[in-house]
Amino acid sequence: MVTVTNLVLASVLAGLGLGSALPPRINTTNIGHGSGRATLNQVRRPNYRFNGARQVYKTYLKYGVPAPEELIQAVAHTDALNLAAAKRDTGSAAATPIDPRFDIAYVTPVTIGTPPQTLQLDLDTGSSDLWVFSSHTPASQVRGQRIYAPDKSTTSKLLDGHTWSITYGDGSGSRGNVYTDKFTIGGVTVESQAIETAQQVSSSFTTEDAIDGLVGLGFSDNALVWLIDWRSVLTHSPSPAGTYDFGFIDKTKYTGEITYVPVETDPGYWTFTSSGYGVGSGTFSSSPITGIADTGTSLVYLPTAIVTAYYRQVQGATNSRSYGGYVFPCNSTLPAFVFGVGEAKFTIPPSYMNYAAVTDGSPTCFGGLQSSSGIGVNIWGDVALKAAFVVFNGEEPPTIGWANKSLEE
Repeated sequence: MVTVTNLVLASVLAGLGLGSALPPRINTTNIGHGSGRATLNQVRRPNYRFNGARQVYKTYLKYGVPAPEELIQAVAHTDALNLAAAKRDTGSAAATPIDPRFDIAYVTPVTIGTPPQTLQLDLDTGSSDLWVFSSHTPASQVRGQRIYAPDKSTTSKLLDGHTWSITYGDGSGSRGNVYTDKFTIGGVTVESQAIETAQQVSSSFTTEDAIDGLVGLGFSDNALVWLIDWRSVLTHSPSPAGTYDFGFIDKTKYTGEITYVPVETDPGYWTFTSSGYGVGSGTFSSSPITGIADTGTSLVYLPTAIVTAYYRQVQGATNSRSYGGYVFPCNSTLPAFVFGVGEAKFTIPPSYMNYAAVTDGSPTCFGGLQSSSGIGVNIWGDVALKAAFVVFNGEEPPTIGWANKSLEE
């Protein structure tokens, strides 16, 4: 999910395609219309224990790719280390507040129904539907999440014959029914928004106790695409959390000009082509990189050759099987990562490239850049998005715009 950033959602997202392994689509029909301007302020999740390997694992599942066995083992390894650290620190396994720079740490409040029921949702440009934990979700799959209870809303209506389902790379899935109900986000209300209620939820979501569901901002027939004139901006703002602006572009949130490039929307994601990359002050390589801009993915995933070129400049960096990706000593000096959009260039600062310690208190840190080779697509996740002012323009033809902004490291 996105944080420490401001997005201008002018419609939907696009990505880098190096293969066919794109996120599975949810099959539903949505209804509802509206227009307007709105700013969504994100809310920091108060408790979260970081696990870099788990973020990589979740990306595999999201894009429909079976995770390799060594990655599954790395998730278990770091989970066990974090659990042991929690018990040592507090005498229990309760999570502790995370560093505010971690991109998984923010959600967006919405209300559903009459009277309104408040949920905290993840705004995700890498998916296309709005689904929530519900009173129909088995109790064994609800682990602290808030739920939407359609039977407690006087404005809810079951859409007979409509269901939704999605299958992930490990064979697990989520599914349920579809209701329409009053939906409010950022002060804008849709009177009859399609709400997908979960009857089954994948384990990759049940572990995220502060995320009550997703708001998909990808290309589809989702009614949310018509909620506003989809001109949404995500701008860097670490304190407070980031914001999404819908229906307008706030010129105070960026510097210089916005560079727009075309978006490939098939099969429904914000796919664009970067003009190249550079490491630190080194030579810029004008090698096109096609990939997905995904606010629902924390890290950046690029071709192995690019990832190797970057970590070659980091003392002590290694591709660790135990930790599920590239790691390095936390006190290492990291170079910035530069990428191009059209004729413009954007810099991901070293502090963003150092995502976090692999476990609480560890001297080893997990990289914000990882290889896309196993996933099959390149992904520009939050590590890149928070380093720029990004405009997702859904007007025909759809484009994605990038501008520089002041960064607080």
